Amino acid sequence: MKSTMAKKPIDTSFTGLADEVRDTLRWAGAQLAHRAQHVPAAKALLSAAKDIREEVRVVRERDPAATSDLEVLLLYSGLHAVLAHKISHKLYKNGHLFSARAVSQAARALTGIEIHPGATIGRGFFIDHGAGVVIGETAEIGDNCTLYQGVTLGGTGKDTGKRHPTLGNGVMVGAGAKVLGPFTIGDNAKIAAGAVVLEAIPEDCTAVGIPARVVKCKNEKVACEANRNLDHIHIPDPVSQELCRLREQIGGLRRSLHT
Repeated sequence: MKSTMAKKPIDTSFTGLADEVRDTLRWAGAQLAHRAQHVPAAKALLSAAKDIREEVRVVRERDPAATSDLEVLLLYSGLHAVLAHKISHKLYKNGHLFSARAVSQAARALTGIEIHPGATIGRGFFIDHGAGVVIGETAEIGDNCTLYQGVTLGGTGKDTGKRHPTLGNGVMVGAGAKVLGPFTIGDNAKIAAGAVVLEAIPEDCTAVGIPARVVKCKNEKVACEANRNLDHIHIPDPVSQELCRLREQIGGLRRSLHT
């Protein structure tokens, strides 16, 4: 006798697939948690899964374009670069320099983001878009920092030892900015897009320009030439100003000739 019960239709949509993957990962996590006390490998995998969940959460919090955990996990190059760095940095610290560099270069080929295995990176690090980001060997990055595309944390010359910058906690570095040298960017500082930073920036300050100058500190504007010339809202036209200056000088010379 045939069963009269209808079979449950299979959801083949992307949403259905995402739900299936999420449920499978949750089941796997529960199994690992159950065995973690008795199996060292399971404990290590559980710790790695916790780190991945934390990194995914960071991306979801800071990128309004992220629509799901699965999207972030599979498609975000910044996340992939950070996870690869965790592996390469551990290899580097254990003396496996070639293997560490091999992992970092493979991640560079896949993501367009180059992080030297020796760089020290804190928790909650987010690279948005990521293309062209370069982080040097002795760079140190605090907790909850954000870097946008095209950022370089580099050195100057061929000096040995500490030659790359140190970023405090909560630092934001805008797209295309270059921070070059072994100095410190203070906690919660902001580096504007396209800036070239060649000296230390105090905490809670905003720096803009080439070379970068502090234009705001603790929400108060700094009265300096850089601040007047680099107002991003009421920015002056330097070409027009120079033409006006030359016109005024020519007018003064003509008046002198006629008197």
